[in-house]
Amino acid sequence: MDYQINNEYGYQVDYSYLDGVIKRTLEKEEALNSIFSIIFIDNEQIRKINATYRGIDRETDVISFAFEDVKDDFSLTKRVLGDIYISIPKMQEQAKSYGHSEKRELAFLTVHGLLHLLGYDHQTPEEEEKMFGLQKEILDEEGISR
Repeated sequence: MDYQINNEYGYQVDYSYLDGVIKRTLEKEEALNSIFSIIFIDNEQIRKINATYRGIDRETDVISFAFEDVKDDFSLTKRVLGDIYISIPKMQEQAKSYGHSEKRELAFLTVHGLLHLLGYDHQTPEEEEKMFGLQKEILDEEGISR
């Protein structure tokens, strides 16, 4: 497991608990030998990324850019998964509106983004049920609940 958090936003809270969430996610997906990055940014930066790459000119909470393709050969010694961008102001806003901690919201967005890098999606009800069920399971096992 090799990842880096680039705190471009300057988020001043201890987020070391993300190590456990990330490790548990990668263990469940048998992807411990992976490399990826997480970038904390602001709403304006994520709005620009969303507009440029998804054609949606509004802020969002998390965007993942997977480097792997479903057809990739995973026999390589290290999987290069991609990048996860998280808007810290959007995360803080959602934590407040959902009535739970920033810790819970940031952990959720991290798992959500990481599962996207690992090939999960939520375009259909079946995909959503599978992905969101796994997210809940990981967060519950890490003791991070709503």
